[in-house]
This record gives sequence, structure tokens and C-alpha cells, in this order.
Amino acid sequence: MAVNMSFSNDMDDEYEKLIRRMNPPRVVIDNDSCKNATVVRVDSANKHGILLEVVQVLTDLNLIITKAYISSDGCWFMDVFNVTDQDGNKITDEVILDYIRKALGPESCFTYSMRSVGVTPSMDHTAIELTGSDRPGLLSELSAVLTHLKCNVVNAEVWTHNTRAAAVMQVTDEETGSAITDPERLSTIKELLCNVLKGSNKSRGAKTVVSQDVTHTERRLHQMMFADRDYERTNNNDVLDEKHRPDVNVVNWYDKDYSVITIRSKDRPKLLFDTVCTLTDMQYVVFHANIDAEGPEAYQEYYIRHVDGSPVKSDAERQRVIQCLEAAIERRVSEGLKLELCTADRVGLLSDVTRLFRENSLTVIRAEVTTRGGKAVNTFYGRCASGHPVDAKTIDSIRQAIGQTILQVKGGTEELKPVSNESPTRFLFSGLFKSRSFVNFGLVRSYS
Repeated sequence: MAVNMSFSNDMDDEYEKLIRRMNPPRVVIDNDSCKNATVVRVDSANKHGILLEVVQVLTDLNLIITKAYISSDGCWFMDVFNVTDQDGNKITDEVILDYIRKALGPESCFTYSMRSVGVTPSMDHTAIELTGSDRPGLLSELSAVLTHLKCNVVNAEVWTHNTRAAAVMQVTDEETGSAITDPERLSTIKELLCNVLKGSNKSRGAKTVVSQDVTHTERRLHQMMFADRDYERTNNNDVLDEKHRPDVNVVNWYDKDYSVITIRSKDRPKLLFDTVCTLTDMQYVVFHANIDAEGPEAYQEYYIRHVDGSPVKSDAERQRVIQCLEAAIERRVSEGLKLELCTADRVGLLSDVTRLFRENSLTVIRAEVTTRGGKAVNTFYGRCASGHPVDAKTIDSIRQAIGQTILQVKGGTEELKPVSNESPTRFLFSGLFKSRSFVNFGLVRSYS
């Protein structure tokens, strides 16, 4: 039976390759027909997930999709995207334009779909996936345990939503700077992180996965939170106030056997990726779509069917689609304070920074941690643990400890004035955290 299944999958794969050889994708980039945006048109043989692949390429380049028209009835996929850079300008950089042509054109026929949703091995780092109950100080505790276990966090992305948290972290061994491969050590890392995630919440589970695989981080986070059912709301949930919640509607167009989804929400970067990712993971196929995000509000309209060919069949299914799309949009909403940190990377940096946040009652609701050429470039979105606005004195205190030039504050408070003149050498947190373990501070108990 296993042999037959493998043979069948191989045949399907070869058939798909044949179809794409006969009908190679065509990418046309036009900077003349639209006054305010670069127009990217993609024609390709149709397959499930193709829309997500295209949107992912554009999103990963940090392009803003202001309009889109999608049509994929039958065996052919045709879509048009109006895109700009982060400043609202057309895309004129030939390097970026050439990348789009190659990533979406014939050269990517047999490889890009694997990169989009699959995994590839890496010996540069170890990937750790975490899901569990959110609480103030959770990122501080997790990063402290990793530092105690001599793991350096080189990249990480953390999302929280609806009392749940998910993170994808890439760590290296403190001594070798490469991936951690010892099975016993990996087992210990997994066990101790899972203990932290569980905390005192016994009603919902926690999960830790450790591997040498590389996948698309944001796509993986959506999958993890969807699998963790973060879209389910309870009565005591933090009501992302109804007025701020996206307006999602699902109705059936019986004449055409489509379900029509309309979404109105505040526009933000990567919004289209988030909704298309969720529809794909829920096994829905987008046949037609119209996207308009030229103003502060974004309008999205999708004509969908399930992969089995049927529209939404019941009210329960309709409610689930609405809840899942609301969650997909809300996960990346970043109301509150934005803190940007840029400094020389070192082992334990994330642990020290998040400890300082925790001591000042600042809760991290989302985080992006990257390392580039020996520099740590980290962005944190936070709010006061009490739920009140973050006090300016709290931010002054944090910036004095970290270094005014190292930590920049965006949003949430008025522009801050320097509290005191600081020495150019006042950087590594005034020596407060010099290689001292969080366990020694008593913030987390030792699991050794």
C-alpha cells in the first residue's frame, strides 16, 4: 500500500511538471500604465496554493499591495497586483524587478512551491517552535532558559493573540555558533521550554518542536496558531473591541456555487498575505478576488470553494471561517508601543532586554528578532502589563539602562526627551547584566 501511495504521488508530481512545461508561467511588470504603482501580472497553470506563493514573494520583498484582481476559473491562473515600496513609490530597482520575474516565472516552476510550504534542512541553526498560553513576562522566561542552556537566539518571531502565544526561534550553540545536534541536549531544551510554556495553566496545552528544518516563519506561525485554535473566543477574552475588530461576512452565491467572503478592516502591511494564508490552510480555493487597499481601510472580496468543490455548507462552517479570518488579521495588529533595538549581538542579549522590560511591567505582545552581520536588529511591540498606557517615565528608565541611542521608541507615547547626557560607552546595559544567568536572579527556577 505504501509503495502504491508513493507511486501515485510521484505520478501526480510528474503530471504537474508536464503541465507547467507545456504552460510556463508568464510575468509582466509594467511601470507605465498606472500612475501611482507598479503593475505585476502573473499568468500560470492553476494549482492549489498558487495565489499564496505569488503573494508571499511580493510580501517577502516588503512591497505594499494596494490593489489586486485575481481570476483562476478552469486550469489557468491570472492575477494582477498594483504594488509600491514602503514609501508609496513605484518599484524601479532592477534587482527587485528581476527577482520578481525569476521567483514567479518559468525558472521557479519546479522549486518555488517546495520553498513556499515545505521545509529544508539547515546546519546553521536549530529551529524551535513553541505554542502555549500567553502571560506577562513569557518571552523573558523563555529567553532566560535558552541562555541558561547556552543557546544563542539569532532569529525569532513571536506572536500573541487571544491569550495564546506562538514563536519560531532559530538558535545556535554558544560555543560553536552552529546548529545544536546532540539528541540528549535537544530533548532537554524541548522539555524545559515546554515547562515554561505550561506555566500554571492546566486547561490548555503547550507544545515544543525542535528541528534542523527551515520554513517560512510567518506562514508557519499562522499554521501553529490555527492548529492551537486561537480563533476560539471565550466570554472572558480580551475583547479586541468590537469597533476595532475586522468586519468579515460570508454568504453563498447559489447560482455560481461560490461562497463570497467580504472583509473590511484597517489596512496594514502583509494583510493580504495573512488572509490568503489562512484560506489556503483551511483548504479553500480562491477562484476570484478583488482587493482595494489604497486608503486607510482595506476591502477584500473572495469567491471561494472548498477543495472538494463545495461552497460553505453550514452556519457552523460559516462562523468558523469568520473567526479564523478575524484571528488571521488580529495576530499581526500592533496597537501600542513599538521599540526598535540595534546593537552588537551577543549571547544572552534577548534575555537581558526582555528581563528589563519585565521588571518595568512592559508586556511584549509581538517581537521580531534578527541578526545581521553581527548586529542584533530587534523590534518589540509592547504594552503595560496592567492594561493602562505605558508611562513615559517607564520608557525613560528602560532607555537609560539600555542606551538612548540603542533603543528607539515609536508610537504609544509622545516623543521622549533625553533624561540625561549619557556617555558614548554606556551601552551594555550599564553592566547590569554581564553574563549573569536569569536563574541567578531568581526569575526562573533552575531545571538542572
